[in-house]
Amino acid sequence: MARKDVRKKWEARVAAYRSSGEKATRWCTANQVDRRQLYTWMKRIDGASAPTAVTSSSTAWLNVSVMPEEASNEPACLTVKVGSATIEVRAGFQPVLLRDVVQTLQALC
Repeated sequence: MARKDVRKKWEARVAAYRSSGEKATRWCTANQVDRRQLYTWMKRIDGASAPTAVTSSSTAWLNVSVMPEEASNEPACLTVKVGSATIEVRAGFQPVLLRDVVQTLQALC
């Protein structure tokens, strides 16, 4: 298996673990994953997503439109668009899971 494939497999595993809400020991046992490997890969993945210095050639500007807020009785919801994908984020979401999903979508775009 190529390194890229191994990394994708572990990114999926880490995202699944984080979204499960279970303790690492229980999740690893249920999913037949070595707990030490899980922690190692979590550290690698989190380190890779740490902010890095931006060079002028990698800067991209995005247009942002701010719409006036409409009164609503529905719970607050944030809509995030990445490429052609739209993600609705509601109160109580898991920030780590959202980050993982956005990074995955950015990699695909």
